[in-house]
Amino acid sequence: MELYLVLIVAILAFAYAMFKANWISKLDPGDATMQKIAGYISKGALSFLKAEYRALAIFVAIIAIVIGFLAEEKTSHWLIAFAFITGAVLSATAGFLGMKIATKTNVRTTQAARFSLSKALHVSFSGGMVMGINVVSLGIVGVVGLFLILNNLDNFGFSPWELSKVLEVLIGFSLGAESIALFARVGGGIYTKAADVGADLVGKLEADIPEDDPRNPAVIADNVGDNVGDVAGMGADLFGSYVSTILATMVLGLAIDPMSKTFSGVNPGIVLPIFIAGIGLIFSILGSFFVRISETGNPQKALNFGNFGAVIMTAIASYFLVLYTFDNTITIKGITIDSVNIFYSIIIGLLVGSAISLIIEYYTGKNYAPVKYIATQSMTGAATNIIAGLSVGMISTAIPVIILVIGIVSAFSVAGLYGVAIAASGMMATTCIQLAIDAFGPIADNAGGIAEMSHLPAEVRQRTDVLDTVGNTTAAIGKGFAIASAALTALAMFSAYMNTTHLQVIDISNAKVLGGLLIGGMTPYLFSAYCIRAVGYAANEMVEEVRRQFREIKGIMEGTTEADYQKCIEISTNAALRQMIVPGTLALTIPVIIGYIFGPEPLGGFLAGVLVSGIMMAFFQSNAGGAWDNAKKMFESGVDIKGKIYYKGSEPHKAAVVGDTVGDPFKDTSGPSLNILIKLVSIVAMVIAPLIS
Repeated sequence: MELYLVLIVAILAFAYAMFKANWISKLDPGDATMQKIAGYISKGALSFLKAEYRALAIFVAIIAIVIGFLAEEKTSHWLIAFAFITGAVLSATAGFLGMKIATKTNVRTTQAARFSLSKALHVSFSGGMVMGINVVSLGIVGVVGLFLILNNLDNFGFSPWELSKVLEVLIGFSLGAESIALFARVGGGIYTKAADVGADLVGKLEADIPEDDPRNPAVIADNVGDNVGDVAGMGADLFGSYVSTILATMVLGLAIDPMSKTFSGVNPGIVLPIFIAGIGLIFSILGSFFVRISETGNPQKALNFGNFGAVIMTAIASYFLVLYTFDNTITIKGITIDSVNIFYSIIIGLLVGSAISLIIEYYTGKNYAPVKYIATQSMTGAATNIIAGLSVGMISTAIPVIILVIGIVSAFSVAGLYGVAIAASGMMATTCIQLAIDAFGPIADNAGGIAEMSHLPAEVRQRTDVLDTVGNTTAAIGKGFAIASAALTALAMFSAYMNTTHLQVIDISNAKVLGGLLIGGMTPYLFSAYCIRAVGYAANEMVEEVRRQFREIKGIMEGTTEADYQKCIEISTNAALRQMIVPGTLALTIPVIIGYIFGPEPLGGFLAGVLVSGIMMAFFQSNAGGAWDNAKKMFESGVDIKGKIYYKGSEPHKAAVVGDTVGDPFKDTSGPSLNILIKLVSIVAMVIAPLIS
């Protein structure tokens, strides 16, 4: 009964999101010029997603056939192919719905900014909230719906399955979701950063025109990129993280001895992550009502208030949830612990997520020392700006990793590996509002672009710039949150993989295992290199096209002739679709090759290498890119360097633009894609585990 109740909560939340989306659609979209520009952005984003999804449909069909054919009847089933397709479709749907609401909300945020900052925040955050609810509710419906079907096959005339077999097939759902997430993140990241780099290098540095100036041919592609990369890609990314965390915890729940209570005939340890997801969704929606500011208020504080409100309410409710779900004591692999220890694990996860968010806000927020340091280092040119940004990115890995280690050790000490997985579930419980806060950033960025291109009064752009700057920080926080949750989820998957393959230890003194460990450590670097190089290739083509249009199309600089925006959109689209293949293929094929050639233990070494190396690279790249971006934005209000104020157009600002350009593929292409890589290789290992063990 309770599982069906969670399913109903998710469906009602989805209905609320549709109501909220309808409210946004009825808001004033502004004048004809604003609507025309918003139409360009919406059309470009939709055309890219259609092209991307057509390509991915072929990939999904091929992989589904392969895993369905290879499925071992004893521990798996050909229905894993159906689960894979379902996960892929829902992941793509989550990204598509996010893009649709973002392209409706952007122009309405611009219109709201004509009146007040508070209205603009309310509209943009509402758009983000619609996306957050959609992603989480689709995830719950997918996982719970499939679980109820597969666990009750006898109601459909089939022989019932063991729970271990049900969960092995459900891993296919996670594989489908994460596969689409990887291609969406990489493809969207290549698209958005090719346009962004091209627009910045030629527009700002060579033509000396403002950001989002309508004379820049790449400006529409840049704004389209915010939607296909930072919104659709991010939606698919966190959808994958969300369902992977739930499923990894359910798999580890198999190790818990039977209790006096069951839910739909299932051990409470298996269904607890589903219940946590349900209450997290409810309190995320309630927390969203706390996000309010006055005209002179601080949007970052308002967003933090809503986020931490949701975290606190979820923490309190989790205590009563654990008491209701579990007996007073539980036994995991022969070790008996108090059930309250499970509550402690949830709290650890919530605290780790919140602490890492605050640390990343410090390293990427423009009000703090690291970003100010990068801005002041711009005084002596682009080289010193880049050196400063690299050092900030590297330093920023230390405290989050230490917090993560403390969280892992603490959760393990109170409830073993199941405690670590439950900590991940606790961290992901408030994904809905975390994603809303993250998605509001690209919506505000688009709103500022529309304001600039529509030649609205300066105060409108000033208001959207305030939101955009906060959005850069929330985006970095969101990526850090995704990295931390990926680490815990991958560790849980790693533990489940060892259980499935009956491995007790991973012996690194074994040459093959050490080889797997080293290849795993190398893989995130190779993956990042292909992502960054893809942006470089595409950006080079974009730069040449923008230069050509400035040179050959008369009247662009005078504003009497419209630039050929469609050509730049085509360049980004074709580059993204072409260049996303290699990174995505690496993630899917390397674990299969190692597993089949060298066996389960070297594959375990590989997973460990990817986990350790990938976390460091992900934190470094995402934080460095976010810090570079906000260092550039500091010049909009002026930067005091040795007693002199420097603004946009100054030499230090130009140096900061170069630094931001270097950081673009870090923070929006390779960096956020690494957390998917970390999880995806573990999921692939789980799928092939029965075949190689």
